[in-house]
Amino acid sequence: MIRPAVSASPPMRYRLAVTDFTNEHSLSHLSASEARLSAVLARPKRIAFGCIAALTSLGWASVALMTANTPLNWQALCLPGATGGLRELAVAAPMWMAMTLAMMLPTAGPMILTYAEIADTAAREREPVVSPIVLTAGYVSVWLGFALAAALLQALLADVGFLDGGGAGRLASGALFVGAGLYQFSSFKQACLTLCQRPFPFFFANWTTERSGVLMLGIRQGMLCLGCCWAMMLLMFAIVAMNVVWMAALGVLMTIEKVSNTARFSKGVGVAFVAVGFLMIISFVV
Repeated sequence: MIRPAVSASPPMRYRLAVTDFTNEHSLSHLSASEARLSAVLARPKRIAFGCIAALTSLGWASVALMTANTPLNWQALCLPGATGGLRELAVAAPMWMAMTLAMMLPTAGPMILTYAEIADTAAREREPVVSPIVLTAGYVSVWLGFALAAALLQALLADVGFLDGGGAGRLASGALFVGAGLYQFSSFKQACLTLCQRPFPFFFANWTTERSGVLMLGIRQGMLCLGCCWAMMLLMFAIVAMNVVWMAALGVLMTIEKVSNTARFSKGVGVAFVAVGFLMIISFVV
């Protein structure tokens, strides 16, 4: 376990620094291919980056294939996918899972890479570490659970006609935007956002070398992320679930929000959501 010596700040040997693996380790006794593989495996942050890139690509590819009912082109990507009721839950669930991987893993990138850098530094000091893949698995499990719940909710909403584009659906969509905008200003949202923006103190205070402990760290980070982003994710019901263009837009907003150093962007998004919601409600009334 990594422990601070005296102060609450990390000791110098655990500082976040990027160094050249080949300058610190001699792998002359290995073949060239073995040396390259060892170098990659000895740098957990590379594993983390590869994991994020692969899962995100898989998510976007799955969504594009499942939502395109016509030949793959820009028009197809802008069309909604099938909504349907409970009998189509088996289709909706994989779509929501792919969507959450595509939208949420990029927002988790800074958090996962922060853990990987700490683990990488510890590994160079011959401290035991757990792969960031375990952390990622904990984080992903939270959002896959959310995806299952959202798929069930989508099926129920389809049964009552919320997703058919009717008047009641438009009014409810406006209310969703207003609610999501107001949530941006809540103290709970801002608390979760602050912890998401600054993952290093969280990992330093809760560092563990147990696989189960690192898995729980990932789950806790996933819960923080859920507390930060659930309202935005529910906007997918307001703008037609599985609309890939809107998914990309919301994903960009959530990523920028988490890499920002202040809450200004988050509150600006809240103002925009409230304005859009009121415009939708007014257009329905008049």
